[in-house]
Amino acid sequence: MTKDVLLSISGLQFAAKEEEDVEPVEVITAGGYYKKNGKHYIMYDEVMEGFEGNTRNLIKLTEDSLDITKKGISNVHMIFEKNRKNVSYYNTPFGSLLIGIDAKSVDIAETEDNIDVKVKYNLEVNYEHLADCSITMNIKSKEAGDFTLS
Repeated sequence: MTKDVLLSISGLQFAAKEEEDVEPVEVITAGGYYKKNGKHYIMYDEVMEGFEGNTRNLIKLTEDSLDITKKGISNVHMIFEKNRKNVSYYNTPFGSLLIGIDAKSVDIAETEDNIDVKVKYNLEVNYEHLADCSITMNIKSKEAGDFTLS
């Protein structure tokens, strides 16, 4: 994997109420990558519409966990570990939320120029189940060629 990468993040949230539409969120951006002590680190900046500045994102991948830290306009440290619930405050410009992440699966597949991540989890806000969610990520060396979403 090279230092310069392309990152695709796709999230899906299945609302608790059937009548609500499922709206996927997709982001494709450039980022930086390095590997240290067997862990993968990906960094990228995120811009929030209507606000000055940005949010710096750091993604840490191990064999069986996904760790996301956001600092800036929004601040949170989210940990996705299979069969383990992690609770954290998600601080936004609109206020603070207590979120619970209960990961059901964390699958990470790695090749020389590509890392695929698939996470399924339950999301709670203030100890109330909000939605069943999934995150799909693809991290690819910029030189690896065409970028496609899975």
